[in-house]
Amino acid sequence: MSRHEIVVDLGSRSYPIIVGRGVSRELSDHLPPTARRAVIITQDGLPSVELSSIPSTTIRIGRGEEHKNLATIESLSREFASFGLTRNDVIIGVGGGMVTDVAGFAASAWHRGTAVVHVATSLLAMVDAAIGGKTGVNIPEGKNLVGAFWQPSAVLCDLDHLESLPESETRCGLGEIAKYHFISGQDLLGFDLDARVAACARIKADIVAQDEREGGRRALLNYGHTLAHAIETVGRHSVAHGEAVAMGLVFAAHLAHRLGRIDGDRVALHENVVGGTYGLATRPTEVFAIDDLMSVIARDKKATSGLTFVLDSERGLEVVNDIEPSTVAETLRGYLIA
Repeated sequence: MSRHEIVVDLGSRSYPIIVGRGVSRELSDHLPPTARRAVIITQDGLPSVELSSIPSTTIRIGRGEEHKNLATIESLSREFASFGLTRNDVIIGVGGGMVTDVAGFAASAWHRGTAVVHVATSLLAMVDAAIGGKTGVNIPEGKNLVGAFWQPSAVLCDLDHLESLPESETRCGLGEIAKYHFISGQDLLGFDLDARVAACARIKADIVAQDEREGGRRALLNYGHTLAHAIETVGRHSVAHGEAVAMGLVFAAHLAHRLGRIDGDRVALHENVVGGTYGLATRPTEVFAIDDLMSVIARDKKATSGLTFVLDSERGLEVVNDIEPSTVAETLRGYLIA
């Protein structure tokens, strides 16, 4: 496998994404020169990182979305204070998407902004969650509703960490890769692992460079996420994020078809790519009340002008606002019982 370096081009705040085997050993090379101490945020059972260049302490947060909350941010902040972490120091997130979201948000808030470096250990984090600076935590009303844009100083995607990844975590990553399949039109499963991860990272890096704060094109990265977040919230995270995204991709195709944006062949393509090419479930097995899902969809972060979805069309993916709730509900009913 090769080593890949992709730059997220944000001017003076640009940073590298390093993809390859053993790249976590380069961690010290990517710390801010001002850093005199580091806090490593991780979870039990995850790979450790070596950091001999400056004094550090490790804080382990709980596993599971129930720990991705403001109470965890408060607990981390108190640990930062005890350790004497300053604005000039560094926070290091070592883990999957939950860890990088929490570490990034904690870094954005500590002293109103402290540097963060991510060592991504899951496929989902490598291809999506650790890149782009979107951080956040959940509240009972919805997923990632409290957060900030805070770009990391570097993202290290060490492919060695994927060797012990459970199959469920691999499926999560595949859900996001399926999203990039429709954004780019590339058959990403045809690439070697290093090239596949690098290709996804490059797609996201290019979009973030054009639209850092999701004012335009970056919203396309939310393809499949509107229903996904509703499934996660209503189901209390019984369906993992990437798997929910895969279901959301299929639902979005059905909604686009109902709105006359795509034909039946394009819907079938979504079903076949998600269910066949990527081998993921296209629908939840758990029974969800449509009213419950609709309530969460209405609170989605993108819903600034009525119900809002990223939908396919002959022109490609587009953000569509002001969709009639009855249209979404009827499409949901048909999608869930198909």
